[in-house]
Amino acid sequence: MPDSPLIQHRLINQQLAQPLFTRPAELVAWFGAMQAQDYAAAKWAVGLRLPNTTDAAIEQAIADKSIIRTWALRSTLHLIAAEDIRWLLTLVRHRLASQCGTHYRKLDLNEAVFAKSQTAMIRALEGGQQLTRPELKDALTQSGILTHDLRLNFLLGNAAFDGLICFGNRRGKEFTFTLLDEWFPHTNRLVRDEALASLTIRYFTSHGPATLQDFVWWSGLTVTEVKEGLDLAKSRLISEVIQGQTCWMASQTLDYTVLPTVHLLPSFDEYLVAYKDRTAPLGSLGLSQIVSAGNGIFSPVIVVDGRVVGTWKRTIKKAAVTVDTHLFFPLSEEQQQAVALAGTQYCAFLGYK
Repeated sequence: MPDSPLIQHRLINQQLAQPLFTRPAELVAWFGAMQAQDYAAAKWAVGLRLPNTTDAAIEQAIADKSIIRTWALRSTLHLIAAEDIRWLLTLVRHRLASQCGTHYRKLDLNEAVFAKSQTAMIRALEGGQQLTRPELKDALTQSGILTHDLRLNFLLGNAAFDGLICFGNRRGKEFTFTLLDEWFPHTNRLVRDEALASLTIRYFTSHGPATLQDFVWWSGLTVTEVKEGLDLAKSRLISEVIQGQTCWMASQTLDYTVLPTVHLLPSFDEYLVAYKDRTAPLGSLGLSQIVSAGNGIFSPVIVVDGRVVGTWKRTIKKAAVTVDTHLFFPLSEEQQQAVALAGTQYCAFLGYK
C-alpha cells in the first residue's frame, strides 16, 4: 500500500486506482489534456484508466471525433476532448508561439509564410479531405512554400496552434491531417478567465497534489498566469504543505484509501511527465534510469503502489505480444504475480489472449 499521502492522492486523482469513468472522452476531459506524441502509448494511457476497454475502443473514440489529437501544451502532441479543443488552444496559443520563436527565426518562418502556408492547407483540405504528411507537404511545395529540414514540422504545428488543422483518421498506418472546423465544428468557447480557471481546476483535480511549478511545467503558462489561475479557482481547490512544498488539489472529499496496486505505465504517462518534480514516484531512482539518454524519451515503467520499480517493453509478433520487464528492485512473489497480471491485461487491451 502506498506509504505517502501524496502518492495515495495522485493514484486516485490520476484514475489509476478507483477509476470513475467508462468513456475515453470523459477521461481525457478530466485531465484537460493527455500527452500523446507516442500514439500507441497515449492510447494505453487512456485504456489502463478505463476498466475492460480496448485499443480498438480508443481508436473508435478518435474516429468518432470525441477526442482530438493535436499540438497543444508546450507545443507537444496531446489528446484533448473535442468539446475543449478551441478554448484550450486559445488560452495557450500565445505561449506556443513564444516557445517556438527561436526555431521560427532559424528557419525563416514569419507571419507572411504562415499565412501563405495556411491558405495552401485550406485549399488542399477543404471539403472534408484528409491528407497524409507527404501529401500535405506536396501541396505546400506546389504553392511555392519550402518544406525542407524542420520547416514542415513548424508549419503544421503553427496551423494546429491556430486551430486550423488537427489529426484526422489514420489511413493504414499513416496519420492524416484535416481542417478542424470541418472535423468538429461545434465546441465550447470560453472567455479567457473562464478558460484559465477551468484548466487550473482540471490540472489540480486530476494531477493533485501538485505545486504551482508543476502546473507551470505542464501547461506551459507563465508563473504569473498560473498564480492568476489559482486565484480564479481558489473556491474549488485547497492547499496543503506536503514535504515542505505547498501543494494544491481539489477541495472535494474522496476516499483516498488505496489498495495495493501494480501498473504498467506507457512512455510519457501523465503520472510521471506532468510534474516538474518527479521525486515522489521515483524515490531514490535517477531520471536517467527511465529516460533514454540523449533523446528525452520516457521509458514505459512498472509502478508498484505508486513507486517506479522497473521498466518494461512489448514485442508484437504475428499472433502474440510479449511483455519483458527490467526490475530495479526485488519484488515479492505476490508483486511479481501482479506484474504478470498487468501484462496480461495489457495484452487483452491490444486484443491478444
